[in-house]
Amino acid sequence: MSTNQEVLFADECYKLVGAAFEVYNELGSEFLEQVYQEAYEFELNSNSIPFVSQPPLHITYKGHTLNKEYFADLIAYHEILIELKAIEKLTKREESQILNYLRASNLRLGILINFGHDQKLEWKRIIR
Repeated sequence: MSTNQEVLFADECYKLVGAAFEVYNELGSEFLEQVYQEAYEFELNSNSIPFVSQPPLHITYKGHTLNKEYFADLIAYHEILIELKAIEKLTKREESQILNYLRASNLRLGILINFGHDQKLEWKRIIR
């Protein structure tokens, strides 16, 4: 096993997480998720980071596209799915949600960001 393995989208993740820290440092942990989404999008725009907000995700079953759609919070750089939360603590439930979104979008990398923890910004890279 190589000790020099590349991290998937390392530079992009650094910028995305940095933008989240900027929002957390400014707003703290007391707001609703929608407030963080708007502030995070502002921060991404300010840093010229390309993203799509609330893209629909279509589920395919046995070659048939189902009517039910999910909506990811953001997709940045056309490659990284971002799911924002404002809850006390991240759990396996949120990890499962982003894994499902990754599967539906055919993307490999997601970043789960939680602004609701009162001690620190929580974030996690999820690879499918």
